[in-house]
Amino acid sequence: MTAPVFVVEEVPAGPEFVLDGPEGRHAVSVKRLNPGEAVVLADGRGRWAEAVVKAAEGKDRLVVSVSGLFEEAEPAVRITVVQALPKGDRGEVAVETMTETGVDAIVPWQASRCITQWRGDRGAKSLAKWRATAREAGKQSRRVRFPEVAEALSTKQVAALLAEADLAVVLHEDRDAPSGALATAELPAAGSIVLVVGPEGGVSPDELAAFAAAGAHPYRLGPSVLRTSTAGTAAAAVLLARTGRWS
Repeated sequence: MTAPVFVVEEVPAGPEFVLDGPEGRHAVSVKRLNPGEAVVLADGRGRWAEAVVKAAEGKDRLVVSVSGLFEEAEPAVRITVVQALPKGDRGEVAVETMTETGVDAIVPWQASRCITQWRGDRGAKSLAKWRATAREAGKQSRRVRFPEVAEALSTKQVAALLAEADLAVVLHEDRDAPSGALATAELPAAGSIVLVVGPEGGVSPDELAAFAAAGAHPYRLGPSVLRTSTAGTAAAAVLLARTGRWS
């Protein structure tokens, strides 16, 4: 198993570093790490360090020796999922599984058929939950570059995002989706893929038209219809395998 990941603001150059605060408490009091065990210190933006535990002090201080600094390059093909707002905690479920799978960015979308509405304080709290979920899922899945979680976008803003993509995809529940299966789509060798996941009620005709005008194509995943909270993860898996990032 790879070493556990702990998040730091700045990756230390070493030779010694003290991990404290919430991350130190998790390492000492929850993980109960012992001298000689390996850890990874990451900033969530691609920079990380290998380190070995020297000592645990109190309940929230882990002293480590840094053995190497590294940086993970940006992927050649970057995958962004535009996620329509699901009901209840299904939004966090979607963010968690997409992060574990390997998505690079997640964009909340206030689609016309969304039951959930992000407004005012509720919207700010929901966005904070999504971002915290991405951070924790990134650590749990041993990633060193966590997905960015953007501010919620309107349909017009999503269309502008799609227009800039090298491949723009709208997942469609129709078995006869005009562009066919996502597994057969022609993918760019480099650049960005933006994938739209609609709400439980589906993407409205007006939204489909706006996205088509921006250059997006409707694709289906398979013969069954997935829930909005799982469709993005399944589609990301297809793309990660086909772009070579899972090879």
